[in-house]
Amino acid sequence: MAMVVKNNLGATRTLNTLNKNEKARDKSLARTSSGMKINSAQDDASGYAISERMRVRIRALDQANQNTQNDAALMRTAGGAVDNTVEILRALKEKAINAANDANTDEDRYILQKEAHQLIDQINDNALAQFNGKYLIDGTRNYAPQSTRTVLLNQSLATNTLVNAGPTYAITKYKNRAGDSLEIQSSDRYEVSWVINGVTSTVSGQVGDKSFIDIVPHANNTQVAPVNATQANKGKIDVIQNKFGQQIYTPDNTAGIAVTSHSSFPGTEHQVDGFTISITDDKGNVKKTANAALNDFHLYQRAENKTDGDGSLTFQVGSEANVAIKVALTDMRAHALGLEGKDGNKLLFVPKENANAAINVFNNAIEMALDQSTSIGAVLSRLDYTSANLTTASENVQASESTIRDADMAKEMTEYTKNNVLMQAAQAMLAQANQSSSAVISLLQ
Repeated sequence: MAMVVKNNLGATRTLNTLNKNEKARDKSLARTSSGMKINSAQDDASGYAISERMRVRIRALDQANQNTQNDAALMRTAGGAVDNTVEILRALKEKAINAANDANTDEDRYILQKEAHQLIDQINDNALAQFNGKYLIDGTRNYAPQSTRTVLLNQSLATNTLVNAGPTYAITKYKNRAGDSLEIQSSDRYEVSWVINGVTSTVSGQVGDKSFIDIVPHANNTQVAPVNATQANKGKIDVIQNKFGQQIYTPDNTAGIAVTSHSSFPGTEHQVDGFTISITDDKGNVKKTANAALNDFHLYQRAENKTDGDGSLTFQVGSEANVAIKVALTDMRAHALGLEGKDGNKLLFVPKENANAAINVFNNAIEMALDQSTSIGAVLSRLDYTSANLTTASENVQASESTIRDADMAKEMTEYTKNNVLMQAAQAMLAQANQSSSAVISLLQ
């Protein structure tokens, strides 16, 4: 091989190897120090893009999960207020049952009434529960495209029971669901009480040959009208719709009797808050079997006022647009529950007939409150499942992102050590290569 001094090819090659080893060592050092095998798009352009999209999704999923936690806190706030209202309503029913007992004087009933009015005021306070400045159960978070009427449904009478006017349909012919006669006599007396807008009204008289519709009262242009759900129309409750304009039916699609406000007066102002019937014989004895069937009216639909737009809450619980849960919270104020009139008039326990009517009002109010409590509980349960699903999704996406981007530290440390040794070896050889040209000087001596 020729001896040259201008171009030291050995040194040049060794230098290139040194630079290559140094770059490899620096890359291994970056991976070991960051814990990632992809630190920039230069390392792996496609892998970098894919992992960045995954990072975006992970953060979106984590934020959605955080949303569910905040939403759950909001719903627990509303649920706590409703649960407290249920407790108050239980206490109010106890007061009404106490007031209906003739061991009490009217003065005693007035005392019970004062306490009850304080409890009703507390229900209004509960309805002002807030979360982050938002009122929750005062009716502003509801969605009702149209006003509805209260429906009190009785399905304890025979399925062929009709409520038409006239002797042909007299209640003396009524039977229970099992087909047994209620044994109501024409000499018996009836007493019907109902509560509308916080005011209790009562009518009474001799049964004679009156039908159910004959004894249903009409007062102050507000009609308490029975609606018949016959087998012929498969449980359809005539002329009654829900707040979305859909026809409603009895739970089992069989016949029943429904009591509701007049069709001209939907909404809470004219709702039938309570409806009771009592049959006694001509000696004043209560006919319990007949009353058990006739008086078995349960709240099936509550009256709601039409809302100004959709006030329901929207919970964003997904990482993409419009992956949400909509939650409507009904009005839990005393007026909406039938405990007081729009003008603030509260239920009265005096006289005794008012206390009896109030018992059914509280029963219906408890049904409304429990229905709202159940809805809140169902949403909370759903949010728990949503949170668990989001957590799982985030974990799995993070696992995939880790596979693409995270460095195998054992492997990278091995690579770093190898490249570091090679770089040191190249440095030593470069020194040797630089000394090779000095051999030419000996020829000049």
